[in-house]
Amino acid sequence: MTTELTFIVYGTIAVALSFDFINGFHDSANSIATIVGTRVLRPIHAVGIAALGNMAGPFIFGTSIAATVGKGIIQPEFSTVDIILAGLIGAIIWDLITWYFGLPSSSSHALIGGLVGSALIAGGIKAIVMPGVEKVLIFMVVSPMLGFITAYGFSIILLYFLRNRHPMKVNRVFGRLQILSSTFYSLTHGSNDGQKTMGVITALLIAGGFLDSKSFVVPIPVILIAATAIALGTFFGGWRIVKTMAFKLTNLRPYQGFCAETGGGVILTAMASFGIPVSTTHSISGAIMGAGATKRFSAVRWGLGKRIVYAWIITIPAAAAIAALSLIIIRMITG
Repeated sequence: MTTELTFIVYGTIAVALSFDFINGFHDSANSIATIVGTRVLRPIHAVGIAALGNMAGPFIFGTSIAATVGKGIIQPEFSTVDIILAGLIGAIIWDLITWYFGLPSSSSHALIGGLVGSALIAGGIKAIVMPGVEKVLIFMVVSPMLGFITAYGFSIILLYFLRNRHPMKVNRVFGRLQILSSTFYSLTHGSNDGQKTMGVITALLIAGGFLDSKSFVVPIPVILIAATAIALGTFFGGWRIVKTMAFKLTNLRPYQGFCAETGGGVILTAMASFGIPVSTTHSISGAIMGAGATKRFSAVRWGLGKRIVYAWIITIPAAAAIAALSLIIIRMITG
């Protein structure tokens, strides 16, 4: 193994960790929007809990999603350093664009779109693992619907059992419970989004000859550094998107926040157990809209919701296009 290749692999791992940090920064809204929106915790306390949850999640729920991303989106022979680097660049640039406009798009889909875009340029359709990509596309639609239905159902059940309770007492009790539900959601967020960069880094180590290509096992040091990167990103937080999710989409009371976080967390737990890399943004956005719609559908600002859905739809092709262009530039530079 040449010194040059080693340098390139480590440099690309640094880019992957940068994406992981931006993922946490971009998606901090997913973890804390509800608890900030209900004013149960101050933002700084909320991001502290979310950061710890994001770091611990992969150790609790395993790394099956990392394996899916690392070997289930593009064919192993096309998981080369330049293709992965271009995919990461596409994901990072798209995340920064949507952060600037305060749109809660999916970092997961940006990464997957980036990898697909660079792989298509390198090897055409044969470079793509179509069943893996099809699964991602299906759950791009299914996960927000499940989040909406689950949170809506939880909220309706709670409204029925709490209909004769004093609102102040209900808010006080669920304000405390929301700290638990927010922690639970942060753990599941870490188990899902935190694993995607682990899968990319493991694929890079295999491509560079540092790991055996016959098996795909995420090393403990990779879990640690990737979990730390996403936790730091979450702690510093992308406040533009937090404001969109916490205050602009709908107004939640503590019991609704509890239902949204619990519903979203249940969906992410189920997906992690099956190794399906879904969007945490989609899940929690659907759950927030579901919880907010329980009293009246007009409580949700559907116009903003429509803008968010548009951002979801264009994320994969936009990140893919940026990644494809990035790969062309990288190969022109490197010859």
